[in-house]
Amino acid sequence: MPTAYLTRTVQFAAAHRYFRPEWSDARNIETFGACASPHGHGHGYVCRVTVKGRTDPMTAMVVDLRAVDRILDEEVVGRYDHRHLNLDCEEFAYGGTVPTGEALCVEIWRRVAARLPAGCVLTAVRVEEDSSLWSEYRGEE
Repeated sequence: MPTAYLTRTVQFAAAHRYFRPEWSDARNIETFGACASPHGHGHGYVCRVTVKGRTDPMTAMVVDLRAVDRILDEEVVGRYDHRHLNLDCEEFAYGGTVPTGEALCVEIWRRVAARLPAGCVLTAVRVEEDSSLWSEYRGEE
C-alpha cells in the first residue's frame, strides 16, 4: 500500500483586524499599517488542507473524502464563513491571537488534525488571502 497525499480546498469569506488593545493606536498603525483600521477588512479566503496516508487496497483512497469534507465544513467553513474573526471567534478575540493568515493556519491545523480518522495524517494547511499572499503551516513547532 503506497503512501499518497490528498488535498481538499474550501473557501470562506471573513473580516478581521490586526490590533493589539494594549498598544497605542500609533504602535498598532506602525506595526500593522492599514490592517489596523478600526473597521477591519475582509478577504475571500481559500484554505487548502493536505493529508497523507497509505492507500486502502480495496478503495485506493487515503481517506474517505466525505469525512474530510464534513470536518472542513464544520471546522473551517462553518466556523469562519461570513464572520468577523475578532468579534465572532474567541480564539481571535481582541487581546488574544491576532488573526493573521499564519495564525489561521495554526488554528485550522489544531482543529482538523484532532478530528481526522485513524491512519490519516495532516501534512499541511494553507490559507490564501488573495492570489499574491498566503500562509502555510506544516505542524512544525
